[in-house]
Amino acid sequence: MTYSALLFIDTPIEFLKGVGPAKADLLRRELDISTYGDLLEYFPYRYVDCSKVSSIAELDINEPYVVLKGTIHDMHTIGVGKSMRLTAQLRDASGQLELVWFQGIKWIKDSLKPDVVYTVMGKPTVFNDRINIAHPDIERADKDNESNRKYIPIYSSTEKLKAKGLHSKGIARLTEQLLRMAQDKIPETLPVSVLQKYKLPSRGNAIEVIHYPVRPHDIALSMQRMKFEELFFLQLDYQYSKRERHKRSKGYVFPVVGEKFNRFYSEKLDFDLTGAQKRVVKEIRADMKSGHQMNRLLQGDVGSGKTLVALLSMLIAVDNGCQACMMAPTEILATQHYLNISKMLEGVGVSVELITGSTKTAAKRMIKRQLANGEIDILIGTHALIEKDVVFKNLGFAVIDEQHRFGVEQRSKLWSKSIQPPHVLVMTATPIPRTLAMTIYGDLDCSIIDELPPGRKAVKTLHCTDQQRLKVFGFIKSEIKKGRQIYIVYPLIEESESLDLKDLMDGYESIAREFPLPEYQISIVHGRMDAEAKDYEMGRFKRGETQIMVSTTVIEVGVDVPNATVMVIENAERFGLSQLHQLRGRVGRGADQSYCILMTKDNLQGTARERIRTMVETTDGFRIAETDLRLRGPGDLQGLRQSGILALKLADIVDDEPIVRAARETVEEILDKDPELTDISNACLKHHLQENKSRISWGKIS
Repeated sequence: MTYSALLFIDTPIEFLKGVGPAKADLLRRELDISTYGDLLEYFPYRYVDCSKVSSIAELDINEPYVVLKGTIHDMHTIGVGKSMRLTAQLRDASGQLELVWFQGIKWIKDSLKPDVVYTVMGKPTVFNDRINIAHPDIERADKDNESNRKYIPIYSSTEKLKAKGLHSKGIARLTEQLLRMAQDKIPETLPVSVLQKYKLPSRGNAIEVIHYPVRPHDIALSMQRMKFEELFFLQLDYQYSKRERHKRSKGYVFPVVGEKFNRFYSEKLDFDLTGAQKRVVKEIRADMKSGHQMNRLLQGDVGSGKTLVALLSMLIAVDNGCQACMMAPTEILATQHYLNISKMLEGVGVSVELITGSTKTAAKRMIKRQLANGEIDILIGTHALIEKDVVFKNLGFAVIDEQHRFGVEQRSKLWSKSIQPPHVLVMTATPIPRTLAMTIYGDLDCSIIDELPPGRKAVKTLHCTDQQRLKVFGFIKSEIKKGRQIYIVYPLIEESESLDLKDLMDGYESIAREFPLPEYQISIVHGRMDAEAKDYEMGRFKRGETQIMVSTTVIEVGVDVPNATVMVIENAERFGLSQLHQLRGRVGRGADQSYCILMTKDNLQGTARERIRTMVETTDGFRIAETDLRLRGPGDLQGLRQSGILALKLADIVDDEPIVRAARETVEEILDKDPELTDISNACLKHHLQENKSRISWGKIS
């Protein structure tokens, strides 16, 4: 990678002929293009095949883009001021259609000549029963036109850029000019051995072909090269960071499985662990003995037994003279963990405490004192346990439940609670597709619990519309007669808490009419209630004093009532797949057959219909996650929008899974052979890491 090549791609974009300071500022703000290199990597989102020319008479208006050839006639300006528009007729041998422009009218009138054949490209639409094309791309069709090509690149632009002539065609002109200047000045970023192994073109050749292809095969090969590069460097950042952390961050060594672990395992567990649970405990155990600080992601479907694995791991830390903690995102979930773990550890000799925002001041003061003295073995809590004055004597193991709900800053505060970094286990009940896990959590070791405990029956999921509501009410009554309990959940829409509350209260009133006192008792829970009122209603439901719980999604995690066998989700089409799956996981926690009823409007369309169909067809959380990823894209998945790590320009982690795998394997091979990247063949990789040091955060836990 030569110095002159680096200088070239880092040249500010304003120095490109035809740009200047004003347009450069606009390109920066609108498209994040600041340098020559940025423009070279601003790729077209599709191409127009100019060899496929349609005739006007046979035009298909449903086509997203068409190519026509003809002459321009009858140009007229209509209207005045801001309402002015320019119209013209495009004619070929089969007929004519209207072309319309609302901007750049004078320039267009002056540039279009009669009796000249033009290639016209654009999206056909119908207005006043006539076909037209608004703001078409137009090229002279004569052979002398040097920009005449079979494939025309189409670039995304914005209204502000278009107003300054930087529409797709304007961006194409700048890119073409830059490529002519860039002869042999685009530095190679991948080692020669990698290019040869996968038969990939050079970076310069790939970029040129993507902007101005000649054959479809060339586009596919060049795209593959650039996608591989994106995913390769994403994996390099993570894998190198992970290995550096292993070298620098010495972890607590927990050599023994001691008395408390063995007593709990032999005396308190009245069932066998699943094979998956045993495998994961062994993986965690190996990390805790290794001398390296553990950073492990534990995935497992709802009810798969992640909490038990976390408890066994915390007991190993306690047996080795260290404290452990578990941080949960809500008071409901933290309290649930505390009650379950305290009950399981009765008589084992382990001190467990709970700290949340609702913990009384005096109790909080005592907990902090006992924690600092080492009298508390396991502390469970919400973000309250990362407050500055919560001090551990020797924190050796930290569990973060539902990790996507915590920001990096919150997680790093927990990490800094010990002089030596504690081993960290982050858990999620939202299954993450393997490809996504490899991409996002490349610096974490991943464990998966992919079995449910024996005896659990799969939840039956039914789709019902509003017309079937009376039938649903009848089914609920029959379940209540059997002594079962029911959840009825209403959607939470962030934009309108008042609307949420109205939906919930309207629903509660209709349920109360259908299930009247004193025969039926109903609890109600929503986000605007204070913690005490919430706990009171939850307590009534858990004790079986109420048969129906009407709520918003506050019960998505943390409520464990084995006697609840029916989950009714109102307006289910307004939920994402992962949230529907989480809610369904609130039932099916006992031995009885459980049901999830998805209530929707009568006519579902598009992705909403596919989401509901997926929920009815499968209870496999990983299959659901794959569908969710495909339907919504990784940037919309819970917790990923804010991460910024999936801002990929070309690669798609769903469609490009083979490339993700190849990139990861290649990075591992290179780092195994040359851990410090000192070999001259890996100089480009060393340069990348030095340039991107600021992106590697040692405060990052997951």
